[in-house]
Formats: sequence, structure tokens, C-alpha cells
Amino acid sequence: MLLQVKDTSGLVKVNDIQELIDPHIDIVHGQDQEGQEEQDEETFKKENLVFPSGESLPRCWLDANYRKG
Repeated sequence: MLLQVKDTSGLVKVNDIQELIDPHIDIVHGQDQEGQEEQDEETFKKENLVFPSGESLPRCWLDANYRKG
């Protein structure tokens, strides 16, 4: 899945979707999608990622207690 970094507008390919949707994990492993060569895997904070449309990630992916608030 491709997501966008809020500050740079760069695209990131998320390597593990389960990591992305688990609200108990605050980082994801992915690869920057810049240039033509495959980039090394890095970690990205979920709070710094949005969908390419600019829409925020669902709260249930970020906050394990989203139903309590």
C-alpha cells in the first residue's frame, strides 16, 4: 500500500499491512518511492502518514482506545 509523508509529500510503500492497521504499533516499515531504484527499508511513524489523497489514516489504526473517547 502506498501512503504519503505529511511533511514532504513523498510516497512510502508500506511493507506490512498488519503493522499499519494494528493500533498498538506506532511505526510501520516501508520504502521511500523516490528515484528508479528500490530504496532500503526504513521506519515511519504512522502519525506522519496520510493517504495519497491527503486524507488522514483511520483513528482505529492509530489509537487502541479510540472507542473510549
